[in-house]
Amino acid sequence: MATATYPPPPPYYPLYKNYSDDPDSCPAPPPPIQGPYFLYGASYTTDDVLPGLEEQGVRQLYPKGDIDFKKELRSLNRELQLNILELADVLVERPSQYARRVEDISLIFKNVYHLLNSLRPHQARATLIHILELQIQRRKQAVEDIKRRREEAQRLLTEALGTLDGQ
Repeated sequence: MATATYPPPPPYYPLYKNYSDDPDSCPAPPPPIQGPYFLYGASYTTDDVLPGLEEQGVRQLYPKGDIDFKKELRSLNRELQLNILELADVLVERPSQYARRVEDISLIFKNVYHLLNSLRPHQARATLIHILELQIQRRKQAVEDIKRRREEAQRLLTEALGTLDGQ
């Protein structure tokens, strides 16, 4: 079967041929999808909700509700270090009993990842705020640069006019 390098345009492209002359002549875009939808045979949802650990079948090692992320991450980190040391000890003393320690370490990692993923919206907000502050700073700097160049141009023009008047 032969295929084209560039496929033909979609059949509705003539609806947009006058867009550059009159943007209002084209049909409005469809409304955003709300709720679940299917794409390539898989079901997706527009709700960005982080599922709880219990919903995923994983035991939660930190308390529910409002938590201090820093304290809980430190606690899980210490617990992880302890379990890794215990795993090393088990591997030396009783190599056949390592599976339980590996499961404990896996559970701790899943809890740490879940806590970190809970912080993603806050991180995104903080990153966006930082980017916007940088943009504001750059624009203020550009305005100051334009003002400085304008004053310099005005000074040069007055000097030039003074030179011309002095001749």
